[in-house]
Amino acid sequence: MPGLLSDALAWVVILTFAVGALSEDRSERVARYLTAAAWVGFAGFWLQLVPHFAFVHKSYVEGILAVAAVPASLYTAYLLWNGRDSLFVLSRAVAAMGLIYLPFETIPAFSLFGVGVPAPRGILMETVAAQTGYLVNAFGYHPEMIVGEQGYLNTFLFFDGEHRLTVSVVLACTGLGSIAIFAGLIAAVKAPLRRKLRAMAVAVPIIYALNLLRTTFITIAFGKQYMQWFVDEVLLLFGSSDPYMVSFFISDRIISQLLAVVVLVGITYLVVRELPELLTVIEDVLFLVTGDEYDLESELGLNRPGA
Repeated sequence: MPGLLSDALAWVVILTFAVGALSEDRSERVARYLTAAAWVGFAGFWLQLVPHFAFVHKSYVEGILAVAAVPASLYTAYLLWNGRDSLFVLSRAVAAMGLIYLPFETIPAFSLFGVGVPAPRGILMETVAAQTGYLVNAFGYHPEMIVGEQGYLNTFLFFDGEHRLTVSVVLACTGLGSIAIFAGLIAAVKAPLRRKLRAMAVAVPIIYALNLLRTTFITIAFGKQYMQWFVDEVLLLFGSSDPYMVSFFISDRIISQLLAVVVLVGITYLVVRELPELLTVIEDVLFLVTGDEYDLESELGLNRPGA
């Protein structure tokens, strides 16, 4: 995320979601007030991220999603305030997602009793980078792995003639975001632990494995400059003047991000087959997007316990 203020805002919003979730059994009125306020704060969080995704990260997919999240969050707050209680499930999911993701995003390395404790994100990035390196080598490419700008051993060094090309595995490349989404959704619904664990066993290995293939694909495509297509058009589209970045923009910002959307839809279907209670969340999301009510239980032929 962009900086300390953004991190602080994220923690305030997620903790408000969490307190709202914990208040549900004690006082529905307090839970409604807190959770609606959390959704308003969530809108502000996404709004301040729009410039980062659009102009710094140069991701049209993430930029568009951040823009869309602002009115969606405000609308969710409005619906929850006015009695759509099913949105408490989605709210609990957001709380769980944040509590999983934010420690990796915001907790730096520190010293405890004189012993250095590495940052959680550093451990995760170096692990994914090492496994990506193994796959890159398996495909016949042997870039040097070096310490990147963040101080972690997570960067691959290629050469195009005399020109150095570096590609780093950052936190967004670890699959943690997608894993946190599904873990949050699974944690939020009321279902037997056995089926929740089965759903996690479906989602997490698929996400992690496909993410490794993604990082391997981007590393090779960018490092070897295999996708130098429509150079002028791509540079104009992403507001860049560096022709060496074209392969990265195409492999990551276009191909990988669009395929990720398709993959997440497929994983959602597999998880819902194990945990039909998630249909409530999906129906609420579809209502937020379209304004129409859906009965996915009948359309997908699934049996939602307790419905």
